[in-house]
This record gives sequence, structure tokens and C-alpha cells, in this order.
Amino acid sequence: MQRTFLRSKLHRVTTTASEVDYEGSCEIDGVLLDAAGISAFEQIQIYNINNGNRFTTYAIRGKDNSGVISVNGAAAHKAVVGDLLIIASYASYDDKEIKNYAPTLCYVDANNVLTHIKSAI
Repeated sequence: MQRTFLRSKLHRVTTTASEVDYEGSCEIDGVLLDAAGISAFEQIQIYNINNGNRFTTYAIRGKDNSGVISVNGAAAHKAVVGDLLIIASYASYDDKEIKNYAPTLCYVDANNVLTHIKSAI
């Protein structure tokens, strides 16, 4: 049996851009993507701390160390510049894999610079 668990998250990143007239997706600083193990075009869930919006889109790789978190296309209606977001990825695991399971929890400062990574809350 497969069960779905949090694989990784970027916790409390700040939205740096919100562009409606852009092909839909979320551009994320490449260093943050690598830290969270999220690939370009991978499905992600976004949770807006400021307004409670929750939505699905996909990641696009932004420039490394740029701090960019740009919510684009239709999703831009769900986040504005300055909003705090949680960006999450999930994966399905079987019972054997769950025994060694640990999520990758990435934390940033106010400029979206990675500060630390943990595997437990």
C-alpha cells in the first residue's frame, strides 16, 4: 500500500513577485529548490499564510541566490508581493520506505536566504 507524506517544504518564504500575465507556475530560487529536492516542473502545493489560500501549481527554477518567489499566471490572484508562503512537495511511500522516512524542512530568512534544514518539527 502506498501512502502520501510530506517530502519537503520551504517554510515562510516571502512572495517577491506576482505576475498574472505569465505562463502559470511558481518561480523559485534555484538554491531553495535544490535544498528542498524539488525539480523544475514538479507539482507543488502552496499555502498562503497571509490569506489562507491553498493551491497547486508547478515549480520553475529561478536564478540561484536570487531570493525569487514569483507566483505566476492564474495563481497570481492568490498571492501578492510580501505574502508569506509555505511551498510543499509530497511523495507516495510504501510501508518499507516509511521506516526510514524523514521530510526535508527548509527555513529561510526575510530575504528568502536558506538558514537551516531540519527533518522534524
